Order: sequence, then structure tokens, then C-alpha cells
Amino acid sequence: MASQVRRDIIRMVHACQSGHPGGSLGCADFMTALYFDQMRHKPDHFTIQGFNEDLFFLSNGHISPVFYSVLARTGYFPIDELATFRQLHTRLQGHPTTHEGLPGVRIASGSLGQGLSVACGAARAKKLRHDDALVFVLMGDGEQQEGQVWEAAMYAGAHKLSNLVAIIDHNGQQIDGPLEKVLPVDSLKAKYEAFGWQVKPFDGNDMHQVVATLNAARADAGKDGPQLLLMKTEMGKGVDFMEGTHKWHGVAPNDEQAANALSQLEETFGDY
Repeated sequence: MASQVRRDIIRMVHACQSGHPGGSLGCADFMTALYFDQMRHKPDHFTIQGFNEDLFFLSNGHISPVFYSVLARTGYFPIDELATFRQLHTRLQGHPTTHEGLPGVRIASGSLGQGLSVACGAARAKKLRHDDALVFVLMGDGEQQEGQVWEAAMYAGAHKLSNLVAIIDHNGQQIDGPLEKVLPVDSLKAKYEAFGWQVKPFDGNDMHQVVATLNAARADAGKDGPQLLLMKTEMGKGVDFMEGTHKWHGVAPNDEQAANALSQLEETFGDY
């Protein structure tokens, strides 16, 4: 399924010649495991409130292709709607929006730094309602350069939000280049631990590690405060000429490049 999600990403971005394939490909394994194996959710009965079900917020909203693919493939909306990605009047905008009412999307995102704050609010609300479901939020590593992230991290630790699971896609790349050249965000593990978080590093492109880490996160929920899953990935994972470089952060492949990429990805569940 992760391979199929990667095919969806390439086809979506190629068709409209716009979008962000690099980070989407890197997060395909994690998002597939989360939605198909781990989350307790109701694709056929979506509500904004999400009472008594796990919630997911995509903070780094530019990787919407991987988000839309897993939502469609798990039944939130028809798979063939993926063909409308980034078209005029579509529900599948370049960054997720809420005004068109796309099932599976609870917040508009893409203004980096805001997702963790929203997740803190949702986690706090669930605790007040005695709702034992979990709240997941995915952020980018470049996004850790935003000050609002650290205000939310401090709040989550101080209020022992043990139903909150944040994930950082740590691929070392952002739109302008490697993090180490733009603005290093070193020692993320130590920084989050200093704010009272449990930190679990893992390889986000190893499906066995992804599933094991998510299982461990659920097992530890409700214990000692919020959890951070520090996920090492490779930008562009699965397509050799896109891997490990910021150049494919927000560039669409041409016809020849798309064909090359698709030839490297096994089709398992049928393209839309």
C-alpha cells in the first residue's frame, strides 16, 4: 500500500505540474501505517469533532499529496477524486482546507508552526471529555524553526498531555536547502525531553520500525506526558533521482521523470 501511495503522489503532482513530492514520498510509509494499521478512526462516518476516535492533524500541510492519498485509500472520499488535485474549485487544494468540507481534514494547514498548538487543544479537550482516544500531529523538521512550536511543546509538557503523540519528519531538508545550512535544529531529542516529552527515535522508511514505534506509543499513552516520535526519513524515498535532496521539495516531475518514477514503484491496488 505504501508503494501505491507513492504512485498516487507522483501521478497527482505530475498531472497538475505543481505540488510537493519530496516530503510526501518520505512520509508515505508512516502515513500508510498510521491510517491502515494504527489509527482508530471512522472513514465512513467523518465528523469534525471526532469524539471517541483518534485524530490526526497535518501541520506541514504542503505534503498534502500523501495525506489525500491515504484518506482516499482508506475510504474518506472516492479514489478517483485524487485526479482533481490542485485544480480550480477542487476539494483537494495544494494545502488542506476546510471550507469545501473534505472528509478527513479537520484544520486548514500549511502556515507552518500551528499544528502542534491545535493538537494540544484537541488533546486537552479529549481529556476534559474523558475520551481516551489519541491525538496525532505530524510536523516537519524545518518547521521546528518556528517559535510557536516551542510554546505548544512547553504547554503540552506542563499539562501532561499523555494522549498527544507528535511526529517530526526529520529528513534534514527544507525548501531552501539542508537544515544545517539554513538554520540547524540540532538536539531535537534533548530539547523535547527538556520540555517533559517522551522521545522515541526511529527509521520512518522501515515499515517494521514504523509499526513497532506506533505500537509502543499507544502502549505508553496515558503515562508520563506527551510523546514525540522522532522520525528519520529520506526526502523523495522510493524514487532514486528524488532521494536525499531538497531540490524535489516542491518541484513536479515532467513526463519522462514521472514515467521513470512510476517504473520504480510497484502497483499493487490500482491507479485511479
